[in-house]
Amino acid sequence: MKSMGNMLREAQKLQARMMKLQEELASRTVEASSGGGMVRVVANGRQEIISLAIEPEVVDPKDVELLQDLVLAAVNDALGRSREMVAAEMGKLTGGLTLPAGM
Repeated sequence: MKSMGNMLREAQKLQARMMKLQEELASRTVEASSGGGMVRVVANGRQEIISLAIEPEVVDPKDVELLQDLVLAAVNDALGRSREMVAAEMGKLTGGLTLPAGM
């Protein structure tokens, strides 16, 4: 059985690796689109939207609701992909171990 000191050192190493991974993930991006690519969104590993592109032909002043729906769909898809990317990378690091929030 590992001593408490060894377990603490291992936990600290894991936390340091997780922090490094979080920094790396902040620079990685995912892209999502809606409307057949008419609205494109790029998000990073911090679940921040870093770019939004809207093709001019989808902008119809008479149908603003369609544009709003397309933007929401693309943003939500990009954020979901970002969360999946982070979860996959964290899972590799922790071996599937569920860690408490803040670790």
